[in-house]
Amino acid sequence: MKKNTISMKTIVRMIEDELYDAENENGNHLSIDMRPPEIKQSLSPPEMLLSGLCACIAVDVVSILKKKRKTVNDLVTEANGIRRREHPRGFTYIMTKLTLTSPDTTEEELLKVSQLAMDNYCTVASTLNSELELSAEIIKP
Repeated sequence: MKKNTISMKTIVRMIEDELYDAENENGNHLSIDMRPPEIKQSLSPPEMLLSGLCACIAVDVVSILKKKRKTVNDLVTEANGIRRREHPRGFTYIMTKLTLTSPDTTEEELLKVSQLAMDNYCTVASTLNSELELSAEIIKP
């Protein structure tokens, strides 16, 4: 492992063809569901990516605002993504929308803080904006 890095691990197990269970190192579980909408009960991987981006931005925005001694009563973060139709169907555009309930934070302050969070602090945004090295190890029991 390279210097100044943090290791993170998840394990994803197949439940059935399009349904999986993800587990992190603390034993927390999350369902991943790629079934048709009429029977779907959880998020798909692309929806999780958008949700992860929203949560990451939200946590950083709230943290920055509280350090500035701002009042945060509520924050809703929404992401709308556009994906390619052909494989790989990666996102080509993501727009986030933040709705903040705060008596002492202006829209201009929220815009600056959200941009700071996306550009400097949010791990998910940083990963989406980077060249990521992916590799695989194959194990056949």
